[in-house]
Amino acid sequence: MSNTLKEVSGRTKVLITGGAGFIGSNTADLLIENGHDVVIVDDLSTGSKHNINPKAAFYKCDITSLLLIDVFRKEKPSIVLHTAAQVRVRASAEDPLSDAKTNVLGTLNVLECCRDSGVKKIIYSSSGGAGYGEPQSIPCKEDHPIRPISHYGASKLSAELFFPVYKSTYGLDFTILRYANVYGSRQDAKGEAGVVAIFLDKITQDSRPSIFGDGEQSRDFVFVADVARANLLAVQRPALNAAVNIGTGKETTVNQIFSFIKKATGTKLAPTHAVKVAGEVFRITLDPSMAKRLLGWSPRVSIEEGIGLTAEWFRKKE
Repeated sequence: MSNTLKEVSGRTKVLITGGAGFIGSNTADLLIENGHDVVIVDDLSTGSKHNINPKAAFYKCDITSLLLIDVFRKEKPSIVLHTAAQVRVRASAEDPLSDAKTNVLGTLNVLECCRDSGVKKIIYSSSGGAGYGEPQSIPCKEDHPIRPISHYGASKLSAELFFPVYKSTYGLDFTILRYANVYGSRQDAKGEAGVVAIFLDKITQDSRPSIFGDGEQSRDFVFVADVARANLLAVQRPALNAAVNIGTGKETTVNQIFSFIKKATGTKLAPTHAVKVAGEVFRITLDPSMAKRLLGWSPRVSIEEGIGLTAEWFRKKE
């Protein structure tokens, strides 16, 4: 894979599914800043028009829709960044068919559109945090057994299996990025996918946040600007045709998260406690060394700094 160290230069047209959402919109802004042409596809079910960069072309379309091919044929993107997904663990358990429709069939529809329209490379936003299951060792490397314990993790990792098939059958290059727990500006606080956003949303409304279980469960929290930069590097560099972790390799407990938020906001509120959620791992961190070696990526924003920046965004939003 020595060619992965050579960056792809020049202006590139990149289509981003879910480009009005949390990770997609932050990535779209960074791509545009770096001189790329961006096309955003989003059904706005969870994304927001306010997140859409005015320099991007926008199409309101569901990734499972047969109309998606029309967007691809009209725009003819060179690269696709597939961030659109159903991301809520509890929602996936309540309605696994809907979860699989979006995350598996939606991904297949995107792959078919890529094949039909001559896309050169697709970058898939996958989940390391939900995909590896309860880890045998920490931090998890990419060769860790895939043992998801949630419907969401199963659907995201199931979709991964199609990328090598499209590479071997149709020559479609790919890079899979397995994200840790992403947090930061524009994250939706209305679901359970982001504890940082949920806590900050509660506190800005002068409401006590709820910690599930004893709060000693830990995650690998990676700031959205770092994730957007990983996406940019995946766009700029040749395809890896493999999966790489995008995380910090560091554990942070939910109790520590609340302490950082308390410091950043000055709140006097104390959290409540609720029954732990089924289908969520207790401890997880991802080893990012392969991403550093193959993409030249490593995290830059510490958890304390990132929470401060996220708290500032929530204050401005209010």
